[in-house]
Formats: sequence, structure tokens, C-alpha cells
Amino acid sequence: MKKKIKKIVQYFFLLLLFCFVVYVWKFLPIVNGHVAKEMCSDVFVSGRTPDDIAKHETGIFPYNLGSYKVDRKDSSVTVSVFGLAKRKAIYRSGLGATLISGISETELRQQPINITSALSFNQDTIIFPQGNRTNDGVNAGVNKVQLNAAIKAAFDEPDNKQERQTRAVLVVYDGQIVGEKYAQGYSVNSKQLSWSMTKGIVNAMTGILVQQGKLNINAAAPIDQWQKDERNKITIADLMHMSSGLRFWWFPFGPSDLTNMLFKERNMSEFAADKSLKDKPGEVFNYSDGSANILSYVIRKTVGDKDYYLFPYEYLFHKIGMNNTLMEVDASGTFVGSSYCYSTARDWARFGLLYLNDGVWNGERILPEGWVKFTATASSAKNERNGKYGALWWTNEADKNNVANKDYPNVPADCIYCQGFDGQYVWVIPSKKLVVVRFAFEHGNYLDPNFFLSEVIKALPETPFGASGLHK
Repeated sequence: MKKKIKKIVQYFFLLLLFCFVVYVWKFLPIVNGHVAKEMCSDVFVSGRTPDDIAKHETGIFPYNLGSYKVDRKDSSVTVSVFGLAKRKAIYRSGLGATLISGISETELRQQPINITSALSFNQDTIIFPQGNRTNDGVNAGVNKVQLNAAIKAAFDEPDNKQERQTRAVLVVYDGQIVGEKYAQGYSVNSKQLSWSMTKGIVNAMTGILVQQGKLNINAAAPIDQWQKDERNKITIADLMHMSSGLRFWWFPFGPSDLTNMLFKERNMSEFAADKSLKDKPGEVFNYSDGSANILSYVIRKTVGDKDYYLFPYEYLFHKIGMNNTLMEVDASGTFVGSSYCYSTARDWARFGLLYLNDGVWNGERILPEGWVKFTATASSAKNERNGKYGALWWTNEADKNNVANKDYPNVPADCIYCQGFDGQYVWVIPSKKLVVVRFAFEHGNYLDPNFFLSEVIKALPETPFGASGLHK
């Protein structure tokens, strides 16, 4: 009997060992791909040192398992674990870093992509928000002591654990900067990874094409492989609401649809579009980075390759002064609309102001009339989070049957926001004439957005009688 039990235990541990080896074998290329891609971007786009990146981003398990090599001659980063699962990312001017996946390095470097777009003004000579000059006189009526205390609290690291790692906070009230703070090593010029805030930019690019009459959000998404099955009922609005019905497993800490797409696939939009239906389109919310990348492909198909790479710069970024923003592409040449945008806090504040001002900038309508309201309205798809997701933006919309039930109870219901992994945010609160941006790399001691925003709001003058938000 004892021998039998011993054998069972041995088999059990062998099975565990086998599962562990399989897991590691599948996960190592993802881990190494993640480190290679992020370090390549942070070195060649953000201008940070490899040692600083290794200390703060890639120095935590399991990302610290591998060794890295930064080659400044060919603008690349290579990562492996004892020579295994070697991954390489390369930097190209105007395109940022791209992980080599499903394509040779030679083919990737030879892709004929035109990204040159001239700027029409010098921001240093122009007042914010179009430029970078600030006006100290706009602080009248703002309680600077209260505001500075709220901002400082966002940076606090109790017991010096350095888990929150807030890197930038920017507060814009009534169109002007009233509060701004950066962590050591970061500044107004620091381009930082926005992660899923990038989805908000996909929303804007889609809106611009709607404004131009080239897209209809209620029309079926023009994906060729969907035309012969039930996926042909998926609309552009379904993709924007994360209610396409496609199977997509969002899990950032191991092998999943999310990590396989970002760190193993050449063509991310194709990978996502190949997923089968799980639910009827439009009925169930399922957060999916794949949906944003499918939309990025739809934008590419609509605009055409000749103009695609200049499109976000000429029709969005440079119009509103986002001159320090970079969209990165996957190995197929499509913008990674789910995740890969590097930008400054001030540029994200400008983006927030575009939505606060209903899509109008300096008298020019950038986004269609009604687009911001569409963006800020929670979809009707079944959602365990009580239906708080709009169109590629999160909303603070209250439940119809319980107005007190909001994601941020102490923040106005018209608050909408883009949120990125690790603690990136741009919050837009029209009723308070407020835009707040925050960059971080938090892995513990998480910021409480409800408390933070409510403390910022306390510093503002009382909202004028009759002011309201997006939903009038």
C-alpha cells in the first residue's frame, strides 16, 4: 500500500513538473518579447537608460529572468534566458519599437512606410494648450494648497516601498494648467507608455473617419474572413463597445490571447479577427485588446497604406498640439491601437481637452457632432461592472435604478476616462471644466482615483450655476 501511494505521489510530482515545463516553454517567449519590446521603446523613444528600466520595469519576476543586450548601432534590444527563447525588437524612426515576430529582421527593416509629417508651429512660443507656455495668472480661484496636497499624495510612497511609482500628474482647469508634478528623472518632455489609453486614440481616429463620411459605426465591420459566417453581424460600434461577441481571454500575467497577440504575433489584428464567436454581437461586454486592434486595421483599410501612417498626425495630433506623441506598429505595419502609444502628460491633457470641448479645437470640429456623447454613453451590452463602458472610454455613468452606484462615487457622473495598465489615466470631467492626467508604474499601494479626483475637485472654484456635463 505504501509503495502504491509513493508511486502516486511520484506520478503527481512528475505531472506537476511536466505542466511547469510546458508553462515555462510557452511563457518564456512572451516574457522575453515583453522585455525586448518595452526596453527598446523606453531606450530609443523615451530616452531612458537600460539600468533604470531594468530597475523599475523589468526587474520584477518573471521579467528579471532574462539577460538583455542593447545595441545602439542598429537600434535594437535582444533578450533571452540562458540563450533560450531569444527575442529581438528594433527601433525605426517615426515608428518606434517593433518586436520581430513571424517575419525576418531584414523584411521588417525594409517595409516601405512613410511617416514624415512637418509641424506648422513652434510650441515653445505659444500659450497652452496649443503650445507649451503657461500662464500663471489662471490660478485665481484655485486653492493651490489643497491642489498641491492632492497631487503630492498621488506621489507618496509609504514606508519607501516605491510600489506606486507615480511619474507624472497634470491638472488642467478651464483650459489652463493649474497643477503639474513629475517624479525624479521625468519631465514635461518625457514620452511615456500609455498602454490601454491608446484605445481612446483609436476612438478619435474612428470618429474623424465618420466625420469624413468614410465610416458608419452602425455598419458591419469590413473584415473579409467574417463575411461568410455569423461574424458578419459585428458592427464597428460593437467593436468600440467591446461587445463583438468574439472569444478573447484578457489575462496579462501568463499565456493568454492578450499576451500571445502582443508578444508573439506578426499581425495582431488578424490574430484577433480569427477568433470565433462566443456570444451574439452587441449583447455581452468582454474587454478585449483584440477589438481595438481590429479597429486599427479597419482604419488602415479605410485610409489606405499611402496615407495611413500620416493620418493620426495630420488629422489629430498636430491639429491639437500633440506634437510629442508616437504611435507604434506591429510587424505587419498596423498601429497597435490597443496598447502602444508613447506620449507626454501635456499631450494627453490636450487630448482630454478635445473631448471636454465636444470634439472642437480652436473653432474647428475635429470629431463629429454628438461623437463625445456617443463615447461617454455606456453601452447596453450585459456587463458585470454594471454597464460602465462607453466607446473605447470608461464612464462614471450612474446606474439608472441607483444613481449612487458609480465607479467613482464622489466624482461627477459625467466623468469619462482612458485607463492604461499599471496606472495611466486621463480623466475628463466637463461639469468641472477639468482634465487630469496621471502616469505611473504601480504594482501595489495603488492610487484611489475616487479619493484623488475628489481631492482635486475640492481645490477648484465652485461650479457656476447651470453648468453641466455631457448629458444635458
